[in-house]
Amino acid sequence: MRDLLVSAGRGVLVPLAVTTNVLSALTGTAAGSLTITFQALGPTFLRVAAAQHIDHALLHRVATIGAGTLDSLPHNGGIVVLLAVCGATHRESYWNIAAVVIIGPALALAAVIALGGAFGSF
Repeated sequence: MRDLLVSAGRGVLVPLAVTTNVLSALTGTAAGSLTITFQALGPTFLRVAAAQHIDHALLHRVATIGAGTLDSLPHNGGIVVLLAVCGATHRESYWNIAAVVIIGPALALAAVIALGGAFGSF
């Protein structure tokens, strides 16, 4: 699984984003995704980033934005509590939630990867 995730794209930024996204979707938590990613794959990503002259701060930004993209799927505890407090259902509210907490961050992640890949070397 590690080899599959690390080789998910050219460079280090796309595989890092894919890894944090997949783990966020599975765990339903951005913090859990970041913890698992950096404990299991941190040294690998740092080694590849150093070889490609990618700044570690850029890795952190990509991982953080990536982790916050798919952590808000319907099984996320925060989403369930939000809907319960508001007296709403997934069916009537989830499109609005997805637009704000999934689509927006996914667009931001794509922009950061594009700009970071173009200007992120040291």
